[in-house]
Amino acid sequence: MAAISVFHMNSDVGETSYAKNSVPQKKLLSIAKPFLEEALAEYLYKSNQVPDKMSVADLGCSWGPNVLLTISEIVNVVYDICRRRSCPCPELFVSLNDLPGNNFNNIFTSLPEFYSKLRAEKGGGFGPCMVAGVPGSFYGRLFPSKSLHFAHSSSSLHWLSQPPVGLDVNARPMLNKGNLYISSTSPEAVVQAYADQFNQDFSSFIRSRAVEMITGGRMVLSFMGRRNPDHMGDDIAYGPMELLSQALRTMITDGIVEEEMLDSFNVPYYTPCPREVIQVIEEQGSFAVWRLETIEFDWDAGYDSAGEFAVSSSSRGQWVAKTHRAVIEPMLSHYFGSGVIDELIHRYSCIVDDYLISSKYSKLVNLVLSVIRK
Repeated sequence: MAAISVFHMNSDVGETSYAKNSVPQKKLLSIAKPFLEEALAEYLYKSNQVPDKMSVADLGCSWGPNVLLTISEIVNVVYDICRRRSCPCPELFVSLNDLPGNNFNNIFTSLPEFYSKLRAEKGGGFGPCMVAGVPGSFYGRLFPSKSLHFAHSSSSLHWLSQPPVGLDVNARPMLNKGNLYISSTSPEAVVQAYADQFNQDFSSFIRSRAVEMITGGRMVLSFMGRRNPDHMGDDIAYGPMELLSQALRTMITDGIVEEEMLDSFNVPYYTPCPREVIQVIEEQGSFAVWRLETIEFDWDAGYDSAGEFAVSSSSRGQWVAKTHRAVIEPMLSHYFGSGVIDELIHRYSCIVDDYLISSKYSKLVNLVLSVIRK
């Protein structure tokens, strides 16, 4: 299974859509906002002059309300800095990137309203802002050489380009039986395969951006990670993939899912520790690390401020399961079949509820990284 062909958010407009279940990603955007503001400010203030034209990319943008939120934050920072410096604002060209299966049409139909709001708020003192979609994998080249001034990515780089080599659905022997991801029962070969795949993918990402970014350009990346170099630390051993594996195992016991289906499927997902991230950047050599922080957040991050989206869920576990479903359903449906998804998500929500009640450690970890092109 090639991840690029089946991995995209739920693109319908119903109750399970990503647009209606992306509050946690919005919460993570707000956590990383100070990094974004700092990086843009550092770039614009340290430039001898603000460029006439500025190219910005949002990598792994997905779709829904969070996309235009990110663009708006970038526009606001650039506008405020230029106003304080009493200089003209640059023409902004914003590239929105995601895999070809992303719902780009939803974004495009939202742009007229976005442009109107921008003109109303900023008036004639703000230069043109043009937005375009760039379908393709960010693990390869996307833009011309030395064309990007600023790049941003949130909640995307923990997804790998493919399942690790040796762990795809056709691999034999099946090394990670009973698990979707690294678990306490996974052999060391599985752990190493995942680490190697992340190293390969993240290296490709950094190499590609090194070619595309101008000297002094900035990049802010935010993605799931872990604090502990040991994969069996609490932040990974009882993560979402482990609880989803538990739900699938109960369905195997009840004869709903075949055991071999779970044994042969490994999610193209990885939560690196800071050391792994820094090692790739240092070995590639084109970027300097400005800041790297590990930030803990709740499993049900955003639930208390989710309003109507939370009201539709009878419990926190159900709400967590709905937000996860919006991300992973297309991939799970492709492999396990769409007919089992409702039951799987129901069982998963119950397991998450029990976990949130009983666990002393119900936090996840997000890495936020700011780098400079040398």
